[in-house]
Amino acid sequence: MKLLLDTHALLWYLTAPEKLPAAAHRAIRSAENGVYASLASAWEISIKVALGKLEFDAQGLAQALPAVGVEPLSIRLQHTAQVAELPRHHGDPFDRMLVAQALCESMILVSRDRELRRYGVRMLWKEASAT
Repeated sequence: MKLLLDTHALLWYLTAPEKLPAAAHRAIRSAENGVYASLASAWEISIKVALGKLEFDAQGLAQALPAVGVEPLSIRLQHTAQVAELPRHHGDPFDRMLVAQALCESMILVSRDRELRRYGVRMLWKEASAT
């Protein structure tokens, strides 16, 4: 499986993995799965740090990802085009990009945001469920 971590899932995996459901944590840690973090999440983290809404070493993210086996996922033109095709179920531009990337790249989105399911994206959060 290819897993795309939502921003909160990425932050929790890096700083407080106990906040992740057991099934999500197991899937992220499994050597059988590819685990990715979107550059949209890095951007969102940096914005929140700059605004004082988040305490996190945004500069250290580039070293933190490979240390825990998470690959960065670039934003491609097909991802931006997919965002334009998404219905307006969700207003957060970062979440909309993550949905577009998950759809384009056939990834499972690891997120607690149930609203994102309305896009038909495969998600993993609840115990032992990937739908």
